[in-house]
This record gives sequence, structure tokens and C-alpha cells, in this order.
Amino acid sequence: MKKAVLLGLSAALIAAPAFAQSTTSPATTAPAPAATTGSAPSAVTFARVSNDEMFTSKLKGLNVYNQNNESVGEISDIAISKGDQVQALILSVGGFLGVGERYVAVSPSAVQVTYDQASKKWKATMNTTKEAMKSAPEFKYPDS
Repeated sequence: MKKAVLLGLSAALIAAPAFAQSTTSPATTAPAPAATTGSAPSAVTFARVSNDEMFTSKLKGLNVYNQNNESVGEISDIAISKGDQVQALILSVGGFLGVGERYVAVSPSAVQVTYDQASKKWKATMNTTKEAMKSAPEFKYPDS
């Protein structure tokens, strides 16, 4: 049976390396190539992924609801640090059909993601209001 409730998005996402690891079987290592370039590791480690893992593809586009079941935003991106830690979920808030929307970066611990077995869908919730999200500091993508 699939997990009914994730312990919290932050616990799962902050442990980002755990997404690629499995405790059910040991990882195998491919033989090192004769010569490598750059700073990438010379050995490749493979992992098994169980069917009930959370994937970022399931998070992107997921509507976030508040305690009154009102949509307060949509997960549009996930910010990951150089140390492989999830730093923020980027939510698009406000606007209509993409006009007037803006982005807000929220802590992963502020969003709870659960799986509804009956509807077979993921649901994200936050303890906030639409007004609070609209007045939150705007996130702007860095130039690069």
C-alpha cells in the first residue's frame, strides 16, 4: 500500500540524496573509464527507486491549498543548493492565466504533501491565506 501521508515535504526533500538511494539492495559501481576529464567522479553509482517515491515531476504544477481548501499558489520550481539540499519551493501566486502572477520562495517545511489513496493524487497544503501569499516578498530568478 502506498504511503498515506508523507512525514513532510521538508523531511523528504531536505534529504535529497535519499531520493537516489535505496536500502533494499546495495548499489553497484560501474568500472572506471580509462580516462576522465573534468571534476566528475570516475565511478558511477546506480540506485534502485521504489514505486512510492516522491518525484519532482509530481511536485511541479501541483496546486497548494490552505486550511480552507482555497488555492494559494502553484509549485513552479524547486531551488536546490550546491550541497544537494532543497532550499525552497518556488510558488507562483496571484494573477490569472499567467497575467499578474509573481513568484514566492517558501521553505519546504512550510508545505505538506500527502497522497490521497482514494483519488490517487498528490495534494499540497500550507497554513496561510491568499492575501499573505500575495503580500509575501517576491522571488526573482537570478541572472545567469
